[in-house]
Amino acid sequence: MSKKTLAILTILIAIILDQVIKIYVKTNFVLGEEVKVFDWFILHFTENNGMAMGIEFGGKAGKLFLTLFRIVAVGAIIYWLSGTIKRKVHNAVIVGISLIFSGAVGNIIDSIFYGVIFDHPTHTVAQLFPETTDGKLFYGKVVDMFYFPIWKGDLPEWLPFVGGEPFTFFQYIFNPADAFITVGVVLLFIYSKQAFPKEET
Repeated sequence: MSKKTLAILTILIAIILDQVIKIYVKTNFVLGEEVKVFDWFILHFTENNGMAMGIEFGGKAGKLFLTLFRIVAVGAIIYWLSGTIKRKVHNAVIVGISLIFSGAVGNIIDSIFYGVIFDHPTHTVAQLFPETTDGKLFYGKVVDMFYFPIWKGDLPEWLPFVGGEPFTFFQYIFNPADAFITVGVVLLFIYSKQAFPKEET
């Protein structure tokens, strides 16, 4: 399999998987609903209006800026991927960059289109392609659902500033696109010498 084919397959599979899971959750879960798979693995439907970990800035203008910034970043990743395909690198590098690209595109799809292809009920599940919606392009929310509260408890008293405080590891809720980006970054870290070659002087 050529590196170009590997990249295309990775991107298609990752984006389709990301969107299938998000659409399923959004059309089958009420916002805030959760299903416990294991004690340490919970499906919890929430929506993120901003960046990672729910960070927001600048209201609607900040939301639009963030979406446009993501689009520009995706363009840069495409350029990086196309250049890397032409070099002699391990397939894991191609997969890593492709996963980062796929994760970015997956969340961009939410941000651009989810505001208009879904309705936005409060106490019922969302409907895909409703007859009417009050949403707008570029103002959709990113769907998150994976929650891994692996450990819950109070931190040791001897820790400065946070000793004795309740703590959950891992407390953040994320989606497949976020996971793809994380796996891609890990792969590039492992194969960093090939992913980021030093120029010969």
